[in-house]
Amino acid sequence: MIDLRSDTLTRPTDAMRHAMVHAEVGDDVYGEDPTVARLEERVAGLLGHEAALFTPTGSMANVLAVRSLVGPGQEVLCEASAHIARAELGAHGAYTGLTMRTWIDPRGQVDLDAIRTIFAPDMGPFFVPTAAISVENTHNFAGGAVLPLQDLRDLREYATAAGVGVHVDGARIWNAHVATGTPLAEYGAIADVMSVCLSKGLGAPVGSLVVGSSDAIAEARVWRKRMGGGMRQVGILAAAGLHALDHHVERLADDHEHARLLAEACGVDPAGVDTNIVVVRRADAPDFVAAARSEGVLVSAVGPTAVRLVTHLDVSREDAERAAAVLARLA
Repeated sequence: MIDLRSDTLTRPTDAMRHAMVHAEVGDDVYGEDPTVARLEERVAGLLGHEAALFTPTGSMANVLAVRSLVGPGQEVLCEASAHIARAELGAHGAYTGLTMRTWIDPRGQVDLDAIRTIFAPDMGPFFVPTAAISVENTHNFAGGAVLPLQDLRDLREYATAAGVGVHVDGARIWNAHVATGTPLAEYGAIADVMSVCLSKGLGAPVGSLVVGSSDAIAEARVWRKRMGGGMRQVGILAAAGLHALDHHVERLADDHEHARLLAEACGVDPAGVDTNIVVVRRADAPDFVAAARSEGVLVSAVGPTAVRLVTHLDVSREDAERAAAVLARLA
């Protein structure tokens, strides 16, 4: 089977497994795991922030990041199909007591006019005040779309003037970096707090990080423990992340090329595929998924009329070409 359901499905390479086996470890709840410390310091430095915190999941990283900006009875603004709004099981409201309001953009882009319209300053006891704005780069459900750097800078300028924070869900920021050549620190400069993921395009088996100021990360460390995310000799997993940063970033360009190949096979304009995710609009999405499975290709329905294909480390050029032939025939 050629598995295109998600880039979370990658398995550690032999070299990554070797790094994990030989990782130096300690008790991370005590702050004594040296491999975790190296990973946190490295990721914070790459993104131009003071500190970072290793978490088991991207959803936890997002909850910790957003709650550092938004308290109970306050709101965060985001695009309607953002991961924090659609795919984290309401965790933000459940843990923090915040609410969300959204704007809609089919490509998940920053729409400053819409944000200005729905933004709510503190107007007393009758309205929920906006405390932060969240954006996702790349945007998962918009087909791995990259948010233009200038749009992000304009958002940062607006948020600063309005006195609210900016959260960036950068689960796939590595893909945006490779696709555009934008330095990671320039993306990091947009955010007060940011989440990044190691277990998607970079191919690590587990792990994300929250990135931000020293104060924000110190508070996030407390909340990570409170949420049950305190981990012990987790340097074994952090070593996989360090290996991924050393060896799996630049190769993301291969995934992007394979995604455009699949897009063309499915009748989607490859020019509109920014990174490693292709969304195919079909009225028969569930039937298309079933037919592809019967031909040895796994894809997923992400809505009644949307099929998602995701390329990754475990999909070779040969795999992509074989999958493209099957999907073209079915399409």
